Formats: sequence, structure tokens, C-alpha cells
Amino acid sequence: MHRGVELTAYLVNESRARMPELAEDPLAAAWIPDGDRPAVRELWDEFAGTVYPHDDLVVSLRGRYIADTLARSLREDPDTVLVVCGAGFSSYPWLLPFRTALEVDLPDMTAAKRARTAQLVASGVLPERDVHHHAADLGSPDARKELVSLVRELADGRPVAYVAEGLVFYLPSEAARAVVGLGAEFGTCVVTAVSYWPAAAAGSKVLADQRQWFRSRSVPEEASYLTHHGLTSLLGKEIEDCGPEDLQQRYLDRVDVPESDLIPEYVAVSWNAPARNVPGQGLLGQTEVTR
Repeated sequence: MHRGVELTAYLVNESRARMPELAEDPLAAAWIPDGDRPAVRELWDEFAGTVYPHDDLVVSLRGRYIADTLARSLREDPDTVLVVCGAGFSSYPWLLPFRTALEVDLPDMTAAKRARTAQLVASGVLPERDVHHHAADLGSPDARKELVSLVRELADGRPVAYVAEGLVFYLPSEAARAVVGLGAEFGTCVVTAVSYWPAAAAGSKVLADQRQWFRSRSVPEEASYLTHHGLTSLLGKEIEDCGPEDLQQRYLDRVDVPESDLIPEYVAVSWNAPARNVPGQGLLGQTEVTR
């Protein structure tokens, strides 16, 4: 098992697997190879015991909210193309019936995801999906330009649902802002969902402890923070912007853990005008999507 970014991806899946009813991701645990499960669980327990015991709650809330957003995009047009940057071992293309999906991550992570996907499809754990894997360092302007061209070609005029999850806070500020606004360059993007750390939380002790722990495991030292105003300038005036307490209220009808005790990861969602209509039918949003 790698000790860097791939390991942090396993921890995300372990967190979601520990709260299956909240996360609604029955595939979360499957991504972790059997041989790595004991080590991942031991590492998660170490992380929870010495740094932060609520990763299962926050990561499950984040994934649930993004999945619900993507389900809405499919209700509005079942031909929507999914693009996920910072894909890790997320399950979105297999939890939801996207006809085409593109997952983007660093080269080592992309290779690991491609190999594990093939294993899980061959064993019948994952359904067959048209999922493309693209390796890119999105801190590079050239890599972002290449990705825009790839998405435009792949979508071919179809609507695009764009997700940047668990990614932008590990990028320098300029690159972080560019990745947040990347969907606008796809031409037919109908929704953008981005997870981020708010500037007001830059001094959080919980966040500082978490970052110190991950830095020893090859996660970049530099971090970026965003504001609601900055997001509206990048994504548009109408955005949904939910923090951990908002998402607890949404999915639990209560706040079990105050935000002061949590990694302050927010999710911003911006909806754009529909990319296309179907003559005589209006939006394709009449089709229900089951998960």
C-alpha cells in the first residue's frame, strides 16, 4: 500500500464504510483491497485516536450531498456526462447511472483506480460503466487546458456535471481558483460541486493537527482557503454553500458534533442554465433516477 495520496484515498473510503446509512455508498469498502484492509483500519484508528475522530461523519456527509446533487443532474437530463477531479476511490459513476464519466487524478492514483476498477468489474462487484480515467496534475495550466479539450470532446454537446472533491485545498491559491471555475470552460456544464476549506477556518486547531499528520504522508504542505464571496465570483451569484453543521441538519435533523470540533470542509454547489432542451418535451428532467 502506498504511503502518500493513495493512502488518504483509502481513508476516505474507510470513513464512508463506517457510516453506510449516512453515506449511502455500499461500494465504499470494496475499493480497499483485502490485503490492505487491516492496515487501513489500523491507520484510521490511529488517525481518529491521535488527531481527529470525526472523519467518518464529515466525509460521509460530503459524499452524500455530492451524490444527491449528481442524482438531481441525472433527473434533469439522463445523458449528463460526469467529470470528477480528485476522484480517488469514489464510487459516483457506479452508484449513479451516468452513461459516460471521466475521473481525473494524479498519475499514481489514476493507475491504482484503473487497476482496481478492472478487478471489481471482473468480479461482478461493479457494474459495467463507460468510465474514462485521466491522469493529470491540475496545478499545471497546461494540464487544465488539456482536460478542458478532453471534456469538450467526450461530452460532445451533452450536459456536464463537474465535481472537484477533496482537491482544491491542496493546490496553490491561483490553481485552486482555476480548478473551482473549470466547469465554466467545458461549455455545457450544468452543475459544479466543489469541496473547500473556508478562509475563516484557516486558524482551526483541528485543521492544523490534521494537516500536520497528513504532511508526514506526502500530502503537500501548502493549502488554499476560499470565501463565499470568492466562490460566487467564480461560480455565479446563486450557489448553495453548506458546512458540516448544515449537512448534519440536512441529513440527521440535528447537529451531533459542533463545527468547532470538525475539519471545516464545506461544499459549494452552483447550478447553471440547462445545457439543452428536447423539442416538444422540455427538459429531460421527467425521468426519475434510482440509487
